[in-house]
Order: sequence, then C-alpha cells, then structure tokens
Amino acid sequence: MGLKEKTTNLIVKQAVKSLHDDFDKTSLKLIELAEKKYKGDPLYEKILGGLKRALTTEGYVWRDYIKSLITETDPEVLEKLIRPILNAGFNSYETRKAAIEKYQCNVPWAILIDPTAACNLKCTGCWAAEYGHQSQLSNDDLNKIISEGKALGTYVYLFTGGEPLMRKKDLIRICDENPDCLFLTFTNGTLCDDAFADEVRRVGNMLLIFSIEGNEETTDARRGKGTYQAVTAAIKRLKARNVIFGASLCYTKLNAEVIASDEYADFLVDLGCRFAWYFSYMPIGNSAGPEILATPEQRKLMYDQIRKWRHRERKPLFTIDFFNDGEYVGGCIAGGKQYFHINSNGDCEPCVFCHYSTVNIKDPDTHLIDVLRSPMFMAYRARQPFSDNMLRPCPIRDNPGAIVKMVHETGAKSTDLISPESVEHLVGKTIDLAKSWKPVADAMMEEHGFVKGKARSMDMYSETEAAHIHDFDEFNAPVEQ
Repeated sequence: MGLKEKTTNLIVKQAVKSLHDDFDKTSLKLIELAEKKYKGDPLYEKILGGLKRALTTEGYVWRDYIKSLITETDPEVLEKLIRPILNAGFNSYETRKAAIEKYQCNVPWAILIDPTAACNLKCTGCWAAEYGHQSQLSNDDLNKIISEGKALGTYVYLFTGGEPLMRKKDLIRICDENPDCLFLTFTNGTLCDDAFADEVRRVGNMLLIFSIEGNEETTDARRGKGTYQAVTAAIKRLKARNVIFGASLCYTKLNAEVIASDEYADFLVDLGCRFAWYFSYMPIGNSAGPEILATPEQRKLMYDQIRKWRHRERKPLFTIDFFNDGEYVGGCIAGGKQYFHINSNGDCEPCVFCHYSTVNIKDPDTHLIDVLRSPMFMAYRARQPFSDNMLRPCPIRDNPGAIVKMVHETGAKSTDLISPESVEHLVGKTIDLAKSWKPVADAMMEEHGFVKGKARSMDMYSETEAAHIHDFDEFNAPVEQ
C-alpha cells in the first residue's frame, strides 16, 4: 500500500469516526467540502443541494434514514464502502461521459453478471432453473469484465444467476481484489451461513440482496418449502453484524397485493432491509407461461404504493421499481445505457430480460467496448427511449414490436442454454399485456404531467435520445403460431 492510499484510508477512517460521534455537524461539513470541489457543475450542485436539504430538515424521513444508515452500520464496513460509493456516485460520471463521446455508444453505470447457472433451488418461472448447472464464467472471464469495466468508468457489478453463492470463494476474492468497486449480489439466502456472513462483513464492499416473494406462503409457493425460513435466518445474520443489505421482490398475479401493502413495507424495515428492488415477473423461456403475469391494475398499484412510500407516507426504505421508474432514468436503461447483462455462458444481452445476443465475452478477441458497439446494443441505443411515455419503457413487455424489429435486423440469437426461444414466441406472451397497459399508462402520464419530458439521463445521452428513431409499430409484433 502506497503513501497516498494510506493517507486516504486514514482520512476515511477519521471521517467515519466523526460521523458516528457527531453525524449532524460532520455530514454538513463534508457536503460543504464537496460543494466547493464541484462548484459550477450543474449535476453535482443539484445532487449535493438535495442532500443538504434532506439532512437539514428536522423530522424528514430521509434525514433519519441516512443518519441511521451511517451510524448503525459497522464502522469498518462503512470505511470500505466509501471509496466504491464515491466512484459509483461521482467519479464514474466523467469517465463514462468521455467514453461515450469517444466510442459513440452506450457506456453503463453497472453490469449484471451471472457467475454460474447453477442453483440449489428450482423456482417457478425462473429461466435459470431450466439451464442446468454446467455453465459458468471463469475467474479470468470475471477479471476481464471488471478490469475493462473500470477503465470505462463502471464501478458497480451485480451478481445473479443461478445462485451466485454457489461460488462464494470466487465472489469474496473479487471483492478483495477490487476494493474500488461495489458488488451487489442477488441471492436466495439459503447458502448464507455464519461463516459467509462474517466474510461479507470483512470485505465490506459486497451488499447482499435477498430474494423474497412476500410472506412464508407466497415465498415457499414459488421457491420451495422452507425457503422463507432460510432467507429470513440469513437476513438476521447480517442484521446482527450491522451490515447493509436489501431485498429483491418479484411481483406476480399471485403476490402483488401482499408485497405492495404498507404492512409488508414495514415488515422489510423491521427486518433491517435498507433498500428494496421490485421487479415484475417476465415469462422468459419456452416453458415459462404468462399465467402469473401481474395485471395492469397490479402494476399501477405498485407504482402508486412506492410513490406513496417515497413522497407522502414515507418509509425509511430506499425503493427501486425496475419497470415503473422510467421517468427518473429516461425509460429503458438496458443495452448499456445504464446497465447490461452477461450470462454464465458469456453471452452479452442488452437486459437480463432480453435473452438475445450477437456477441460473447468469452471470445478472446472480444472486449467490453466491442460488446457495447455490437449490433444489438447499437440497435437499443438508436431507439431509446422506446416510448415518449416513460411509464412504458420496455421494448418487450410495453412495446413488443421493438424487440422483434431489433432481433431480426441484427440477427441476434436466443441465448437460452437448453431450449432457444424465438422472439415471436416471447412476445406472444407479452403483447396482450402491453396493449392493456397502454391506456392505463397513458392516463397516468396525463395525471402526472412530470412523467413526459422528465430529464432523461442527466444529459449524458441527450443528443442521441433527442434523435431516437421509432421505426417500429409498438404492437405490430408477429406472434408465432
């Protein structure tokens, strides 16, 4: 460790100690220092101004949330989180922007990676359950992705699968070797024992996101008997170690009302979850049917509830709604705009829900920049956002004509490892839902005028988004008979 790094670590340690000793005074002092550094930059002035208002408003739920997040987290964990958070929140922006201008392609804030297809569960509707356990990314593959990602300004990596904890040692090694990055790991929780919980606390820069489907009945119904008890036990292990963690919730026709309830949000808070990531079930794969797709009414319920928790009856829980938060990020974030997905076979997909690709990272001559400039990714870039209504962001479930157009024009192949699914078969399961969601979403856009024309991607992609092409009929998607 060099002198500069030692000095930085000492400063971070002292800052964390001061935050624990006197949060109110220290937090404002740190913001004021940041304001001086970023004076004149509209983006950072806006972010820091909002943070300052939050921290100076007595009784404001987000002030109390931030204070408890910092003062109740293990100081050693917090010290190890500061560097990757600063990289992801601040340092990433300029590097990515420069890469976008240089290469004229999307450059992501985060990359979602499947280290393995292996899983110890077989959840209803999960494509990983059909893939078998033979496919995985090598350590060299993972090192290549992360090192090349950092060079482009990407400091956030999300592990999914399969069950990522089938490769516990490899994930911990990656965290140790990349202390400048943040690693979020989606897990069913059943493999998170005391020894692994200790390792998560030690490395500091890994945040576990526990998949949970509501209460014991709805969780076990989809994931198997005993899963709920196992995941809640794992959550308690991390809470006891004062480690930050969150929950991942997939809502379906069967459980939407449960996980959209105020009582369930309170339950997550009581468990110790600091954030919750909401997804809507997608019928990916030939064997996955549309029967449990959430209805338009249930999707609107989730939209309404999450905004209530954020803005009116505020919950001390940071929430992300993958399909309903398009207004904040300019619609679809896939294709490398903010993220993309690499499956365990190395196939680089625009989205975790779009299993079509024209490029594989395992090819020794293929680098991340080649992935981002590949035909399928550039097709996404040319058309984003796929709708001027940010509540209809997805090219599969909201504008299925778009995904059919892109797959055919680029020659993208299905990446399903067992049973390749044609794009016509896929949209045959989503097109009716897309048609029924449109009038609901359009009415919501009229009600919430801020949705249309919302600042898109912090101006990072303003030129390309202003010139985006819509050479597809949103519902003119031929359905395979």
